[in-house]
Amino acid sequence: MKILIELPTWLGDTVMTTPAIENLVKIFDDVEITLFGSMVSVETLKNHPSVISTHIVDKNLINLYKTLKCLGYFDIFLSFRGSLRVKLIRLFISAERKYQFNTKKYKNQHQVEKYNNFINESLDIESSPGALLIHSKNLPKKHSPKLLGINPGASYGSSKRWYPKEFASVATYLSKSYDIIIFGGIAEKNIAADIEKYLNQNGVENYQNLAGKTSISNLITKIATLDLFITGDSGPMHLASALQIPTISIFGSTNDKETSQWKNDKSFIVKKNLECQPCMKRTCPLHHHDCMSLIKSKDVVTAVEAIIAH
Repeated sequence: MKILIELPTWLGDTVMTTPAIENLVKIFDDVEITLFGSMVSVETLKNHPSVISTHIVDKNLINLYKTLKCLGYFDIFLSFRGSLRVKLIRLFISAERKYQFNTKKYKNQHQVEKYNNFINESLDIESSPGALLIHSKNLPKKHSPKLLGINPGASYGSSKRWYPKEFASVATYLSKSYDIIIFGGIAEKNIAADIEKYLNQNGVENYQNLAGKTSISNLITKIATLDLFITGDSGPMHLASALQIPTISIFGSTNDKETSQWKNDKSFIVKKNLECQPCMKRTCPLHHHDCMSLIKSKDVVTAVEAIIAH
């Protein structure tokens, strides 16, 4: 069975497709999967044992057309993206059956369930989504002393971001028990630098600032070594869930019922349950950002103590 899969653009969404992909592998014999998508999504799942080929999609339409025409023939094409662009892509793909995820069809479900139900309904099967799963080569052993990861960024927008000073306050409190790693992409380098500044002011020296310095494979490896992760609603949060890392997730504008960690027994959510939540906006439409500003370091420390006791 030859299956072509178009992955979501974002890291977190890609990780949340993994239970659906695992169900495909279980249902069909001798599955050969070809992946295409963004660099981030392809790099995340390229080590799956059933993946035989990967292609990073070029946004240039001419280059995209050339890539699609070279893919060959497939039994099934599945796109986990709901964009209009995918309707154009489908025209240039040779496959007996073609299916595209419909973002409007699935409501009031976790994103993992949405993706799995898309697979079930498309292929007329019955499967339940298991845990998130990332296949990675030679994951390292745990670190001594213990490692705390803090992840202040979120690609979606500022409404999902907690504040550098608060992150630093929690990290300072935990620095006697944990060495600290600051995570983030290139866009979060300034936020990470602010956290580093506050840590220095607090006399904390046992930290690394890796913002803008990790590839996807490096990120997976580093998160796998953590003993505790404090993060906003983000792609790395879902990686931590796949790797079963004890995690404190700080939620603001987004819906934790749809994008919280999936099947991680040591996962705690910190949020304020305001009437305006979840607004799902990239920036606060009310210009006060209360969903994040009202969360203080003591709230997260309380969650840390609960997760340690769990």
